Amino acid sequence: MNRIDSLFARLRRENGKALIAYLTVGFPSLRALPGIVDLLVGEGVDLIELGIPFSDPLADGPTIQAASQWALRQGVTVGKVFEAVRGLRRRHRDLPIGLMTYYNPVNRFGVKDFCRACAREQVDGVIIPDLPPEEANEFIRAARPAGLDTIFLAAPTSPISRLRQIARSSRGFIYYVSLTGVTGARASLPGQMQADVRSIKRMTRLPVCVGFGISGPAQVRQVVRAADGVIIGSALLNAIGRSSKNSWKPVESFIRLLRAACHA
Repeated sequence: MNRIDSLFARLRRENGKALIAYLTVGFPSLRALPGIVDLLVGEGVDLIELGIPFSDPLADGPTIQAASQWALRQGVTVGKVFEAVRGLRRRHRDLPIGLMTYYNPVNRFGVKDFCRACAREQVDGVIIPDLPPEEANEFIRAARPAGLDTIFLAAPTSPISRLRQIARSSRGFIYYVSLTGVTGARASLPGQMQADVRSIKRMTRLPVCVGFGISGPAQVRQVVRAADGVIIGSALLNAIGRSSKNSWKPVESFIRLLRAACHA
């Protein structure tokens, strides 16, 4: 049982929900990353999703696009992301860590080499938004021997046949995209979200976690009524942007509110 499986097994026993935090590696800097992760874990974040910056992040809205461009200008590469993971793993041996990337960086790095590097640096899972399960055989074949969870995205527009394929191909958890469009904090979530999540959960024993558009405690409470976890991305990056290297108080306060909403 890997770290992601262990996390959700524990949460099931405790009737708890996972709080998952997305960070773009290199925003605001590589040097700041360990301290931010320390803070998030200390405030109760259960899983860290590290975004590999990419020049054309099709699924991401303006906040993550801007963070990716910033990181690329700082010289962040796939290799430096793996170095960052190595440092985080020394500090957090049991923390589930996933990578979010697009297929182009994986393909350029080499699919097998990428999965081997993930195994070497003890990455637990990978999310590739622009890689549908129908086209993921090569990646899955490389990921399985490396012990990597392949986490696929389900959307409100996914037909039943595709949801079943996503459930068959996924490991770790299924990432449900709460809305059509790109990432970014929203004022509200679609009313169908809870029904969609419950429908997916009838097809699989895997946990289902919800991301895209989640901006505050009210939406977290809405999500965890049906889902096994909630993923915070753009709203967290906005809080990081409001902070300074001498004070991460906006991040600390924001995560405390979300953690309380998860428990509620």
